[in-house]
Amino acid sequence: MNRAESGARIHYRDARARDGADQAEVFYHAVMQGSHTYYTQAQRRAWALALPREASAWRARQALYTTLVASCDNRCVGFVEIDMPAARIETLYVWPSLARRGIGSTLLIHAERAMRERGIDTVSIAASLMLADGLERRGWQRLGEERVDRGGESLPRVRMEKRLSLVET
Repeated sequence: MNRAESGARIHYRDARARDGADQAEVFYHAVMQGSHTYYTQAQRRAWALALPREASAWRARQALYTTLVASCDNRCVGFVEIDMPAARIETLYVWPSLARRGIGSTLLIHAERAMRERGIDTVSIAASLMLADGLERRGWQRLGEERVDRGGESLPRVRMEKRLSLVET
């Protein structure tokens, strides 16, 4: 068990270039392990292969999206990517063994605050089946389901949005 699993303090901050390798691993393991009850192995494999498991790819994404990380002992254990111009949460992933401990919710609180500070009043996300119910409990509204193709596999997801101007976090 690592320190994060034993109750070590989680810090929330802007992503740094050195977080790229950890982001790649968090993404891969969250998809392959964390979503196993919602998606088939073939779907998870196709999803995980949609983004390279390389630090450089995730550092490049940091230039595209505002990225906030949850860190423990200076290692990224969760992250959220925000597409500010589109008013959209692009991704939200947490290391599987740390799921359901409030890390993702806290990342969302920070993301929503950052968006609100930039004058954004409504945010959207294309949520995985794994994430959708939790978002709904946090005040997000379901707009409908859709499917996205990843490597020849069709993955269901849920389009959702949240009015930030009406929410206190």
